Amino acid sequence: MVPVVQQQGISNGYLRPADGIVSNGTGPGLDRGGIEWNGILYRVMGTSLVSISEAGVVTTIGTIPGTDRAIMVYSFDYLAIAANGGLYLYDGATLAQNVDPDLGTVVDVVWVDGYFMTTDGENLVITELNNPFAVDPLKYGSSEIDPDPVVGLIKLRNEIYAVNRHTCEVFQNVGTTGFPFERIAGAQITRGSVGVNANCAYLDQIAFIGGGMGEGIAVWLGANGNSQKISTREIDIVLSGYTEAQLALSFMETRTDRDHRQLLIHLPDKTLVYDGASSAGAQQPVWYCLSSSLNGVGAYRSSRLVYAYNRWNTGDTQSSAFGYLVDNISTHWGETVGWNFQTQIVYNESRGVVIHDLELVALTGRVALGADPQISTSYSQDGVTYSQDKYIRAGKIGDRSKRLVWMQQGAFRNWRLQRFSGTSDAFLSFARLEARLEPLAW
Repeated sequence: MVPVVQQQGISNGYLRPADGIVSNGTGPGLDRGGIEWNGILYRVMGTSLVSISEAGVVTTIGTIPGTDRAIMVYSFDYLAIAANGGLYLYDGATLAQNVDPDLGTVVDVVWVDGYFMTTDGENLVITELNNPFAVDPLKYGSSEIDPDPVVGLIKLRNEIYAVNRHTCEVFQNVGTTGFPFERIAGAQITRGSVGVNANCAYLDQIAFIGGGMGEGIAVWLGANGNSQKISTREIDIVLSGYTEAQLALSFMETRTDRDHRQLLIHLPDKTLVYDGASSAGAQQPVWYCLSSSLNGVGAYRSSRLVYAYNRWNTGDTQSSAFGYLVDNISTHWGETVGWNFQTQIVYNESRGVVIHDLELVALTGRVALGADPQISTSYSQDGVTYSQDKYIRAGKIGDRSKRLVWMQQGAFRNWRLQRFSGTSDAFLSFARLEARLEPLAW
């Protein structure tokens, strides 16, 4: 479920079903990355660079070795792919590798002011202006304010952020001989990222998973020499459950669509999402989780969202399929997925209350033809253990007036929280929870 902070006459916000994923074809292997260039969708799938038409026709262009995530950027004339430690360039007709020995190992790549800039974890390396296949070793740069390694590069407002493990240094093109970029001393950020894909540009800032020297891992936004923590205590606890090596393999990407400004953090077994627009409306950080699991939290089967052909295209993390997001169903690659959410604690100051019924105010009747799904609720009085789920029917197709009511929901004395669960078969949006209560004298 995706939270939307917007008044609609019933409440100040609502929960809508997360977008579904439909298949549009299969490629030569698992998706490793994608980009839109000159109106065409390109992806690295398996060991092949392919183009994919709007109808799903796959054309193999050439070979990109390795199994790591491919980083893709473009200039006016070339599509560049950093993968397997190398740099590959495609001009629309021919795919070739930059084999200049002075290039070194390629960890990340960006394009800025006519240069392809790469890093090997220690140096900042640029290709020649008139030849992207040539590198001059006298034009190396470095990020030297702190001895931490360079883990990635980000271009923001035509400035280069050298993202290190504990710091970020910012460079601008000043056109000098040798390495033409100069450090902007006052723009340094005293925190850095854990990995090459654990950072990205977001809301005119850089977002990253990491921290400063001696700090715990968190999610930060940084720009102009400052950094702001956007992860909550709960998100920090989730991140602390992974090793730094696992977090270094995480992947961050953004999606701006329909008044959502989403920052997606793909972890090994779940995807965390921060919504900047909803956070601004709620005046507090809004986080939620995307999952392709039927029960509980599991990995989200979306790989590198790319906006092309007037839709959000993606690959499957578990197969060679590729497809796109849709908003009229919530299944992923044809499979049913689950959802759940819970209330805040309802506190009754030890005075006792009977809950005669609970009603979720919802938009119903949008299920598949012939489906008759169920949803459930359970409660907890300690935040750890929950009662047995109680099920009700969510309504069939066209049943727009269906009321989602649970009767005889027991009693509690001090406090309680309520959890609701269902699957993508019950395609519901929720705006409000009503409760009919009767006080008790304990």
